[in-house]
Amino acid sequence: MRDKIVAGNWKMNLTFEQALQLANDINTWASENKPNAKVIIAPTSIYLQAIQETVDEEFVQVASQDVSNTEKGAFTGDISAEQLDSIGINCAIVGHSERREYQQETDAVIAQKLEQLFNKDITPILCVGEKLEEREADKHFEVVKSQILNALNPQKTENLSKLVIAYEPVWAIGTGVTASPEQAQEIHAFIRSVLNDAYGADVAEGTSILYGGSVNAANAEELFAQADIDGGLVGGASLKVEDFSKIISAF
Repeated sequence: MRDKIVAGNWKMNLTFEQALQLANDINTWASENKPNAKVIIAPTSIYLQAIQETVDEEFVQVASQDVSNTEKGAFTGDISAEQLDSIGINCAIVGHSERREYQQETDAVIAQKLEQLFNKDITPILCVGEKLEEREADKHFEVVKSQILNALNPQKTENLSKLVIAYEPVWAIGTGVTASPEQAQEIHAFIRSVLNDAYGADVAEGTSILYGGSVNAANAEELFAQADIDGGLVGGASLKVEDFSKIISAF
């Protein structure tokens, strides 16, 4: 059975003290409530080790928001998969729409990042999704399929059992606009069909696919009830334990 996952991407938010407090509050809630979903939090990189040492991995997993596409070397500001592994981080987000747009990350770079993570047995959360103009032009299936295949085709098929995918319609991120449950289910099912056609039923049925586009406490239950939606990649609503816990409890 596929993992149910609710992951909180904290982005560039919270002071160190605030992040530690939030991590502790989420850990306490998860340890007391034993949710049905796996809980992941992704703080800014300079907090990773401290938060990793603060939470109990049985209840809360800590993920990096990114990783370098190179193994090591003169790449100021980058963080390698080896460095993440050395402090016990075993999950990382790659291909987020903000990095695709603001850092001009290409599918080729994202594929290299996946390879770095797979080489260290770190689970990637691969983000894919279309912009508003691409959806309005009815190109959203084409865009998402291209992003998936360009990222995954260079990988060893046996590594794909470690993969998590997050579908994030760019037009819904941080806007308060959410894809309808029917829209979200349609493209999640499409993603699973792409995986099935390219890599077989085991990969398709074993890959958790998360929805990431203004997930909140009010819409999570209806979204998570869809057959091919296995959880959420949550932004702003993950910054308050009251909101985040309600989303996790939607399973």
